Amino acid sequence: MTARRRFYKDVTVTDDLGIALDGRPVKTPMKAPLRLPTRALADAVAVEWEEQGEEIKPATMTLTKLANTAIDRVAVQHEAIVQEVLEYANSDLVCYRTDRPSDLVALQVKDWDPIVDWARTALDAPFEVTDGIIHRPQPEAAISAFAPVVQGLTDFELAAFYSIMTLTGSAILAMMLTRKAIAPEAGWTAAHVDEDYQIDHWGQDDEARDRRAGRLAEFMTCCRFMELARV
Repeated sequence: MTARRRFYKDVTVTDDLGIALDGRPVKTPMKAPLRLPTRALADAVAVEWEEQGEEIKPATMTLTKLANTAIDRVAVQHEAIVQEVLEYANSDLVCYRTDRPSDLVALQVKDWDPIVDWARTALDAPFEVTDGIIHRPQPEAAISAFAPVVQGLTDFELAAFYSIMTLTGSAILAMMLTRKAIAPEAGWTAAHVDEDYQIDHWGQDDEARDRRAGRLAEFMTCCRFMELARV
């Protein structure tokens, strides 16, 4: 969405969980009806439209953006996006470990082993851990077990899941968050073990700090979107 002046007064949620501006239904960028899967998400999206001032600022409408993505992209390319997720899981962040220094090794073990163990236990997906950054494909059994779980996500869930995955670098962690097996704050911390280690030892400049804050805000929005899409 491009910035433009606000042209409406009233925002309402329609009976079919769409959004109407002065009685006219909102459409996605691809001209599909903007309809939400739950009343909770519809109400939250409506609030974003209500809170716009004299100018509509798309950057502040993060839930609306995710809903548009779910309808315009994920619904059309669901299977292709599932395959992207499986490729991501095949080289998942939490499965690649360093062998030094010892304190970073210990941090990765503490924060990442529970994620891999959860996948093995909850999903029966035997992901394997390796040292170094050289790609090592996961066992076929791990991907085969992970695949139907990803395929079972709705278009709205998958839109949020995909963003969480790319923000954290881990499809396994994204699934753990999707299943409410870890709190968002703990998930964010786990995803940034390496980065936080570097910050603790070398510091962080203002630009990097701002980027991190922006990514965190996007991550929390995705987690909220996932929750609202299921209420």
